[in-house]
Amino acid sequence: MKTVCLYFQVHQPWRLKKYRFFNMGKDHYYLDDLLNRSVMQKVARQCYLPMNALLLKLIKENKGKFRCTFSITGIAVEQFKAYTPEVLDSFRELAATGCVEFLAETYSHSLAALASPEDFTEQVKLHTAMLKREFGVKPTAFRNTELIYSDEIGKAVADMGFKTMLAEGARHVLGWKSPNFVYANAINQKMRLLLRNYKLSDDIAFRFSNKSWDQWPLTADKYASWLASDETTGDVINLFMDYETFGEHQHADTGIFDFMKALPKAVLAKKNGLEFATVTETANKYQPVAVLHCPHMMSWADEERDITAWLGNELQNEAFSKLYAQKDKVMALNDPDFFYVWSFLQTSDHFYYMATKWLSDGDVHSYFNPYDSAYDAFINYMNVLSDFIIELDKALAEKQAKCAARCAAAADAKVPARRGRKPKVAAEVK
Repeated sequence: MKTVCLYFQVHQPWRLKKYRFFNMGKDHYYLDDLLNRSVMQKVARQCYLPMNALLLKLIKENKGKFRCTFSITGIAVEQFKAYTPEVLDSFRELAATGCVEFLAETYSHSLAALASPEDFTEQVKLHTAMLKREFGVKPTAFRNTELIYSDEIGKAVADMGFKTMLAEGARHVLGWKSPNFVYANAINQKMRLLLRNYKLSDDIAFRFSNKSWDQWPLTADKYASWLASDETTGDVINLFMDYETFGEHQHADTGIFDFMKALPKAVLAKKNGLEFATVTETANKYQPVAVLHCPHMMSWADEERDITAWLGNELQNEAFSKLYAQKDKVMALNDPDFFYVWSFLQTSDHFYYMATKWLSDGDVHSYFNPYDSAYDAFINYMNVLSDFIIELDKALAEKQAKCAARCAAAADAKVPARRGRKPKVAAEVK
Protein backbone atom coordinates (compact mmCIF):
# COMPACT_ATOMS: atom_id res chain seq x y z
CA MET A 1 0.00 0.00 0.00
CA LYS A 2 1.41 3.39 -1.05
CA THR A 3 0.16 6.64 0.46
CA VAL A 4 -0.81 9.64 -1.65
CA CYS A 5 -0.32 12.87 0.30
CA LEU A 6 -2.14 15.73 -1.44
CA TYR A 7 -1.26 19.23 -0.20
CA PHE A 8 -2.45 22.65 -1.41
CA GLN A 9 -0.96 26.09 -0.74
CA VAL A 10 -3.46 28.98 -0.48
CA HIS A 11 -2.02 32.48 -0.66
CA GLN A 12 -2.81 35.91 -2.07
CA PRO A 13 -0.57 38.88 -1.22
CA TRP A 14 -1.72 42.37 -0.32
CA ARG A 15 -0.73 44.19 -3.52
CA LEU A 16 0.70 47.69 -3.20
CA LYS A 17 -0.79 50.61 -5.09
CA LYS A 18 1.28 52.74 -7.44
CA TYR A 19 3.13 54.82 -4.92
CA ARG A 20 5.25 57.62 -6.34
CA PHE A 21 8.09 59.63 -4.84
CA PHE A 22 5.79 62.65 -4.44
CA ASN A 23 3.39 60.62 -2.27
CA MET A 24 6.00 60.30 0.45
CA GLY A 25 5.25 62.31 3.55
CA LYS A 26 1.64 62.84 2.44
CA ASP A 27 0.01 59.48 1.79
CA HIS A 28 0.53 56.67 4.28
CA TYR A 29 -1.96 54.16 2.86
CA TYR A 30 -0.08 51.70 0.68
CA LEU A 31 -2.54 49.07 -0.58
CA ASP A 32 -4.36 48.85 -3.91
CA ASP A 33 -7.83 48.05 -2.60
CA LEU A 34 -9.45 47.84 -6.03
CA LEU A 35 -6.87 45.41 -7.40
CA ASN A 36 -6.85 43.30 -4.24
CA ARG A 37 -10.63 43.04 -4.26
CA SER A 38 -10.89 42.19 -7.97
CA VAL A 39 -8.17 39.52 -7.82
CA MET A 40 -9.58 37.87 -4.70
CA GLN A 41 -13.13 37.83 -6.03
CA LYS A 42 -11.95 36.46 -9.37
CA VAL A 43 -9.90 33.66 -7.78
CA ALA A 44 -12.72 32.88 -5.36
CA ARG A 45 -15.18 32.56 -8.23
CA GLN A 46 -12.89 30.48 -10.45
CA CYS A 47 -10.96 28.42 -7.89
CA TYR A 48 -11.67 28.59 -4.16
CA LEU A 49 -15.45 28.23 -4.13
CA PRO A 50 -15.88 25.55 -6.82
CA MET A 51 -12.84 23.58 -5.66
CA ASN A 52 -13.84 23.67 -1.99
CA ALA A 53 -17.33 22.48 -2.94
CA LEU A 54 -15.83 19.68 -5.01
CA LEU A 55 -13.47 18.56 -2.23
CA LEU A 56 -16.32 18.53 0.28
CA LYS A 57 -18.35 16.37 -2.10
CA LEU A 58 -15.44 13.99 -2.67
CA ILE A 59 -14.86 13.59 1.07
CA LYS A 60 -18.52 12.69 1.60
CA GLU A 61 -18.74 10.41 -1.44
CA ASN A 62 -15.64 8.48 -0.39
CA LYS A 63 -16.70 8.33 3.27
CA GLY A 64 -13.53 9.97 4.55
CA LYS A 65 -11.08 7.91 2.49
CA PHE A 66 -10.26 10.98 0.44
CA ARG A 67 -8.07 13.24 2.56
CA CYS A 68 -5.94 16.30 1.86
CA THR A 69 -3.93 19.06 3.52
CA PHE A 70 -3.88 22.86 3.25
CA SER A 71 -1.81 25.75 4.41
CA ILE A 72 -3.52 29.13 4.21
CA THR A 73 -1.60 32.32 4.90
CA GLY A 74 -2.86 34.90 7.36
CA ILE A 75 -2.76 37.48 4.56
CA ALA A 76 -5.14 35.32 2.49
CA VAL A 77 -7.54 34.91 5.43
CA GLU A 78 -7.59 38.70 5.91
CA GLN A 79 -8.66 39.08 2.28
CA PHE A 80 -11.31 36.38 2.62
CA LYS A 81 -12.80 38.35 5.49
CA ALA A 82 -12.63 41.64 3.61
CA TYR A 83 -13.84 40.53 0.17
CA THR A 84 -15.16 36.94 0.10
CA PRO A 85 -16.34 35.74 3.53
CA GLU A 86 -18.11 32.82 1.87
CA VAL A 87 -14.70 31.36 0.99
CA LEU A 88 -13.69 31.36 4.64
CA ASP A 89 -16.96 29.62 5.50
CA SER A 90 -16.27 26.95 2.88
CA PHE A 91 -12.82 26.26 4.35
CA ARG A 92 -14.42 25.95 7.78
CA GLU A 93 -16.77 23.33 6.34
CA LEU A 94 -13.77 21.37 5.10
CA ALA A 95 -12.09 21.67 8.50
CA ALA A 96 -15.23 20.29 10.18
CA THR A 97 -15.04 17.04 8.17
CA GLY A 98 -11.94 15.87 10.05
CA CYS A 99 -10.47 14.77 6.72
CA VAL A 100 -8.54 17.98 6.05
CA GLU A 101 -5.40 19.06 7.87
CA PHE A 102 -4.20 22.66 8.15
CA LEU A 103 -0.47 23.36 8.41
CA ALA A 104 1.33 26.19 10.16
CA GLU A 105 3.51 28.63 8.24
CA THR A 106 4.53 32.28 8.43
CA TYR A 107 1.53 34.57 8.83
CA SER A 108 2.44 36.92 5.98
CA HIS A 109 4.11 34.35 3.69
CA SER A 110 7.41 35.97 4.52
CA LEU A 111 11.13 35.24 4.13
CA ALA A 112 11.68 35.76 7.86
CA ALA A 113 13.45 32.41 8.15
CA LEU A 114 16.26 33.91 6.05
CA ALA A 115 16.63 37.06 8.12
CA SER A 116 15.47 36.93 11.71
CA PRO A 117 14.93 33.88 13.96
CA GLU A 118 12.90 36.01 16.36
CA ASP A 119 10.61 37.39 13.65
CA PHE A 120 10.29 33.92 12.11
CA THR A 121 9.07 32.55 15.44
CA GLU A 122 6.73 35.50 15.97
CA GLN A 123 5.14 35.11 12.53
CA VAL A 124 4.57 31.40 13.11
CA LYS A 125 2.93 32.14 16.47
CA LEU A 126 0.61 34.65 14.79
CA HIS A 127 -0.31 32.09 12.15
CA THR A 128 -1.01 29.25 14.60
CA ALA A 129 -3.19 31.61 16.66
CA MET A 130 -5.13 32.48 13.48
CA LEU A 131 -5.68 28.78 12.67
CA LYS A 132 -7.03 28.16 16.18
CA ARG A 133 -9.28 31.20 15.98
CA GLU A 134 -10.66 30.64 12.48
CA PHE A 135 -10.70 26.83 12.13
CA GLY A 136 -10.39 25.51 15.67
CA VAL A 137 -7.22 23.55 14.92
CA LYS A 138 -3.75 23.41 16.45
CA PRO A 139 -1.20 22.48 13.77
CA THR A 140 1.56 19.96 14.41
CA ALA A 141 3.13 20.12 10.94
CA PHE A 142 4.80 23.04 9.21
CA ARG A 143 5.26 24.39 5.71
CA ASN A 144 7.69 27.27 5.24
CA THR A 145 7.16 29.96 2.61
CA GLU A 146 7.84 28.56 -0.88
CA LEU A 147 9.05 25.31 0.76
CA ILE A 148 12.27 27.10 1.74
CA TYR A 149 14.25 24.64 3.81
CA SER A 150 17.70 23.92 5.21
CA ASP A 151 19.04 21.86 8.09
CA GLU A 152 19.06 24.96 10.33
CA ILE A 153 15.52 26.00 9.38
CA GLY A 154 14.30 22.47 10.05
CA LYS A 155 15.91 22.56 13.50
CA ALA A 156 14.32 25.96 14.23
CA VAL A 157 10.90 24.59 13.26
CA ALA A 158 11.44 21.53 15.47
CA ASP A 159 12.41 23.84 18.35
CA MET A 160 9.01 25.53 17.94
CA GLY A 161 7.38 22.17 18.70
CA PHE A 162 6.44 20.95 15.22
CA LYS A 163 6.98 17.28 14.41
CA THR A 164 6.75 17.31 10.61
CA MET A 165 7.87 19.71 7.89
CA LEU A 166 7.45 19.84 4.12
CA ALA A 167 10.35 20.37 1.73
CA GLU A 168 11.18 20.06 -1.94
CA GLY A 169 12.45 16.78 -3.33
CA ALA A 170 15.30 18.63 -5.04
CA ARG A 171 17.58 16.43 -7.10
CA HIS A 172 20.76 18.25 -6.07
CA VAL A 173 19.97 17.48 -2.42
CA LEU A 174 18.57 13.97 -2.77
CA GLY A 175 21.12 12.70 -5.28
CA TRP A 176 20.22 9.08 -6.06
CA LYS A 177 17.62 8.90 -3.28
CA SER A 178 13.86 9.01 -3.94
CA PRO A 179 11.50 11.70 -2.59
CA ASN A 180 8.92 8.95 -1.99
CA PHE A 181 9.99 8.18 1.57
CA VAL A 182 9.88 9.94 4.95
CA TYR A 183 13.21 11.51 5.94
CA ALA A 184 14.60 13.13 9.10
CA ASN A 185 16.21 16.51 9.75
CA ALA A 186 20.00 16.30 9.94
CA ILE A 187 20.26 18.23 13.22
CA ASN A 188 17.11 17.17 15.08
CA GLN A 189 16.28 13.70 13.85
CA LYS A 190 12.90 13.71 15.59
CA MET A 191 11.73 16.18 12.92
CA ARG A 192 10.21 14.23 10.02
CA LEU A 193 10.36 15.52 6.47
CA LEU A 194 7.96 14.94 3.58
CA LEU A 195 9.54 15.76 0.23
CA ARG A 196 7.60 16.95 -2.80
CA ASN A 197 7.63 14.69 -5.84
CA TYR A 198 8.05 17.60 -8.23
CA LYS A 199 7.63 15.60 -11.44
CA LEU A 200 4.25 14.12 -10.55
CA SER A 201 3.14 17.38 -8.87
CA ASP A 202 4.07 19.46 -11.90
CA ASP A 203 2.27 17.07 -14.24
CA ILE A 204 -0.90 18.55 -12.74
CA ALA A 205 0.25 22.04 -11.79
CA PHE A 206 2.08 22.98 -15.00
CA ARG A 207 1.75 20.40 -17.75
CA PHE A 208 -1.94 19.49 -17.48
CA SER A 209 -3.14 21.82 -20.27
CA ASN A 210 0.01 21.70 -22.41
CA LYS A 211 -1.13 20.13 -25.68
CA SER A 212 2.46 19.71 -26.85
CA TRP A 213 3.17 17.44 -23.85
CA ASP A 214 3.51 13.84 -25.01
CA GLN A 215 1.17 12.70 -22.20
CA TRP A 216 -1.63 15.11 -23.01
CA PRO A 217 -4.49 14.71 -22.28
CA LEU A 218 -3.94 13.58 -18.71
CA THR A 219 -6.81 11.49 -17.34
CA ALA A 220 -7.40 10.41 -13.75
CA ASP A 221 -7.01 6.73 -14.65
CA LYS A 222 -3.72 7.35 -16.44
CA TYR A 223 -2.40 9.42 -13.55
CA ALA A 224 -3.46 6.85 -10.95
CA SER A 225 -1.67 4.16 -12.95
CA TRP A 226 1.53 6.22 -12.75
CA LEU A 227 1.16 6.51 -8.98
CA ALA A 228 0.55 2.78 -8.60
CA SER A 229 3.30 1.75 -11.02
CA ASP A 230 6.28 -0.26 -9.78
CA GLU A 231 8.41 2.45 -11.37
CA THR A 232 7.09 4.88 -8.75
CA THR A 233 8.87 3.24 -5.87
CA GLY A 234 8.61 4.16 -2.22
CA ASP A 235 6.10 4.50 0.62
CA VAL A 236 4.54 7.87 -0.07
CA ILE A 237 3.88 10.11 -3.06
CA ASN A 238 3.80 13.76 -2.01
CA LEU A 239 1.81 15.88 -4.44
CA PHE A 240 2.27 19.52 -3.38
CA MET A 241 0.96 22.44 -5.47
CA ASP A 242 -0.65 25.88 -5.38
CA TYR A 243 -4.40 25.62 -4.84
CA GLU A 244 -4.87 28.17 -7.62
CA THR A 245 -3.80 25.40 -10.02
CA PHE A 246 -7.49 24.49 -10.13
CA GLY A 247 -9.49 27.02 -12.12
CA GLU A 248 -6.86 29.77 -12.29
CA HIS A 249 -3.53 28.44 -13.55
CA GLN A 250 -5.40 25.61 -15.24
CA HIS A 251 -8.73 27.03 -16.35
CA ALA A 252 -11.97 25.09 -16.00
CA ASP A 253 -12.18 24.53 -19.76
CA THR A 254 -8.97 22.46 -19.63
CA GLY A 255 -10.92 19.77 -17.78
CA ILE A 256 -8.99 20.22 -14.53
CA PHE A 257 -12.11 19.97 -12.35
CA ASP A 258 -13.28 16.84 -14.16
CA PHE A 259 -9.83 15.36 -13.59
CA MET A 260 -9.99 16.13 -9.87
CA LYS A 261 -13.54 14.81 -9.62
CA ALA A 262 -12.45 11.46 -11.06
CA LEU A 263 -9.11 11.21 -9.24
CA PRO A 264 -10.21 9.77 -5.84
CA LYS A 265 -12.12 6.90 -7.43
CA ALA A 266 -9.19 6.12 -9.73
CA VAL A 267 -6.63 6.27 -6.91
CA LEU A 268 -8.71 4.25 -4.44
CA ALA A 269 -9.42 1.42 -6.88
CA LYS A 270 -8.39 -1.84 -5.16
CA LYS A 271 -6.08 -2.88 -7.98
CA ASN A 272 -3.88 0.19 -7.41
CA GLY A 273 -3.02 -0.41 -3.76
CA LEU A 274 -3.14 3.33 -2.98
CA GLU A 275 -4.61 5.39 -0.16
CA PHE A 276 -4.93 9.09 0.68
CA ALA A 277 -3.59 10.57 3.92
CA THR A 278 -2.92 13.99 5.40
CA VAL A 279 0.60 15.23 6.08
CA THR A 280 0.62 14.26 9.75
CA GLU A 281 -1.02 10.89 9.09
CA THR A 282 1.64 10.15 6.47
CA ALA A 283 4.53 11.18 8.71
CA ASN A 284 3.19 9.08 11.59
CA LYS A 285 2.65 5.99 9.46
CA TYR A 286 6.20 5.60 8.17
CA GLN A 287 9.57 5.64 9.86
CA PRO A 288 12.27 7.86 8.33
CA VAL A 289 14.51 5.87 6.00
CA ALA A 290 17.46 8.28 6.24
CA VAL A 291 18.67 11.69 7.36
CA LEU A 292 18.37 14.43 4.73
CA HIS A 293 21.49 16.63 4.65
CA CYS A 294 20.66 20.10 3.34
CA PRO A 295 23.25 22.66 4.54
CA HIS A 296 22.15 25.26 1.95
CA MET A 297 18.75 26.80 1.29
CA MET A 298 16.42 25.07 -1.15
CA SER A 299 12.87 25.84 -2.29
CA TRP A 300 10.32 24.64 -4.82
CA ALA A 301 10.98 27.49 -7.28
CA ASP A 302 12.51 27.19 -10.77
CA GLU A 303 15.06 24.71 -12.03
CA GLU A 304 17.69 25.61 -9.42
CA ARG A 305 15.33 24.96 -6.50
CA ASP A 306 17.09 27.68 -4.51
CA ILE A 307 16.17 31.13 -3.14
CA THR A 308 17.37 33.25 -6.08
CA ALA A 309 13.77 33.83 -7.16
CA TRP A 310 13.49 36.21 -4.18
CA LEU A 311 17.06 37.15 -3.29
CA GLY A 312 18.95 36.73 -6.54
CA ASN A 313 19.82 40.27 -7.64
CA GLU A 314 20.89 43.63 -6.22
CA LEU A 315 17.37 45.07 -6.31
CA GLN A 316 15.96 42.26 -4.17
CA ASN A 317 18.88 42.23 -1.76
CA GLU A 318 18.74 46.01 -1.27
CA ALA A 319 15.00 45.99 -0.59
CA PHE A 320 15.25 42.97 1.73
CA SER A 321 18.17 44.30 3.77
CA LYS A 322 16.60 47.76 4.12
CA LEU A 323 13.30 46.26 5.27
CA TYR A 324 14.88 44.08 7.94
CA ALA A 325 17.15 46.91 9.07
CA GLN A 326 13.97 48.43 10.56
CA LYS A 327 13.20 45.41 12.75
CA ASP A 328 14.62 46.78 16.02
CA LYS A 329 12.80 50.10 15.53
CA VAL A 330 9.47 48.36 14.87
CA MET A 331 9.92 46.22 17.98
CA ALA A 332 10.92 49.25 20.07
CA LEU A 333 7.90 51.25 18.92
CA ASN A 334 5.55 48.35 19.69
CA ASP A 335 2.66 49.92 17.79
CA PRO A 336 0.11 47.53 16.17
CA ASP A 337 -0.39 49.73 13.10
CA PHE A 338 3.30 49.90 12.32
CA PHE A 339 3.73 46.20 13.07
CA TYR A 340 0.93 45.36 10.63
CA VAL A 341 2.52 47.33 7.78
CA TRP A 342 5.91 45.83 8.65
CA SER A 343 4.27 42.39 8.41
CA PHE A 344 2.70 42.70 4.97
CA LEU A 345 5.82 44.39 3.55
CA GLN A 346 7.64 41.13 4.35
CA THR A 347 5.46 39.07 1.99
CA SER A 348 7.72 37.18 -0.41
CA ASP A 349 5.72 38.20 -3.49
CA HIS A 350 7.07 41.76 -3.28
CA PHE A 351 10.60 40.43 -3.77
CA TYR A 352 9.54 37.93 -6.41
CA TYR A 353 8.19 40.78 -8.54
CA MET A 354 11.75 42.19 -8.60
CA ALA A 355 13.24 39.00 -10.07
CA THR A 356 15.25 39.47 -13.26
CA LYS A 357 16.11 35.82 -13.96
CA TRP A 358 14.02 33.61 -16.17
CA LEU A 359 12.01 31.12 -14.11
CA SER A 360 10.44 27.87 -15.21
CA ASP A 361 7.27 28.83 -13.35
CA GLY A 362 7.55 32.52 -14.16
CA ASP A 363 4.39 32.61 -16.25
CA VAL A 364 2.35 31.37 -13.32
CA HIS A 365 3.81 33.81 -10.81
CA SER A 366 3.56 36.76 -13.20
CA TYR A 367 -0.14 36.03 -13.73
CA PHE A 368 -1.09 38.53 -11.04
CA ASN A 369 2.10 40.62 -11.18
CA PRO A 370 0.95 44.28 -11.16
CA TYR A 371 4.30 45.58 -12.51
CA ASP A 372 5.68 45.90 -16.02
CA SER A 373 9.24 45.20 -14.96
CA ALA A 374 11.42 44.20 -12.01
CA TYR A 375 12.70 47.77 -11.82
CA ASP A 376 9.14 49.16 -11.56
CA ALA A 377 8.44 46.71 -8.76
CA PHE A 378 11.61 47.76 -6.94
CA ILE A 379 10.97 51.51 -7.25
CA ASN A 380 7.36 51.20 -6.09
CA TYR A 381 8.31 49.02 -3.13
CA MET A 382 11.18 51.27 -2.09
CA ASN A 383 8.95 54.36 -2.26
CA VAL A 384 6.48 52.67 0.09
CA LEU A 385 9.26 51.44 2.35
CA SER A 386 10.90 54.89 2.45
CA ASP A 387 7.66 56.53 3.57
CA PHE A 388 7.16 53.80 6.15
CA ILE A 389 10.67 54.43 7.51
CA ILE A 390 10.07 58.20 7.69
CA GLU A 391 6.87 57.67 9.66
CA LEU A 392 8.49 54.97 11.81
CA ASP A 393 11.40 57.24 12.74
CA LYS A 394 9.01 60.09 13.48
CA ALA A 395 6.78 57.93 15.71
CA LEU A 396 9.80 56.47 17.50
CA ALA A 397 11.25 59.94 18.14
CA GLU A 398 7.91 61.08 19.57
CA LYS A 399 7.71 58.03 21.80
CA GLN A 400 11.26 58.55 23.05
CA ALA A 401 10.58 62.24 23.72
CA LYS A 402 7.46 61.39 25.73
CA CYS A 403 9.33 58.69 27.61
CA ALA A 404 12.16 61.13 28.39
CA ALA A 405 9.66 63.70 29.64
CA ARG A 406 7.95 61.16 31.89
CA CYS A 407 11.27 59.96 33.27
CA ALA A 408 12.36 63.52 33.99
CA ALA A 409 9.08 64.29 35.74
CA ALA A 410 9.29 61.10 37.76
CA ALA A 411 12.88 61.89 38.77
CA ASP A 412 11.79 65.37 39.79
CA ALA A 413 9.10 63.92 42.01
CA LYS A 414 11.60 61.72 43.82
CA VAL A 415 13.94 64.61 44.88
CA PRO A 416 14.02 64.56 48.73
CA ALA A 417 12.02 67.41 50.30
CA ARG A 418 13.76 70.06 52.35
CA ARG A 419 13.13 69.82 56.05
CA GLY A 420 9.71 71.17 56.91
CA ARG A 421 8.48 71.20 53.31
CA LYS A 422 6.38 68.72 51.30
CA PRO A 423 8.02 67.25 48.16
CA LYS A 424 6.79 68.40 44.73
CA VAL A 425 4.41 65.79 43.37
CA ALA A 426 0.86 65.69 42.00
CA ALA A 427 0.26 68.80 39.87
CA GLU A 428 3.80 69.21 38.56
CA VAL A 429 4.23 65.51 37.72
CA LYS A 430 0.91 65.37 35.94
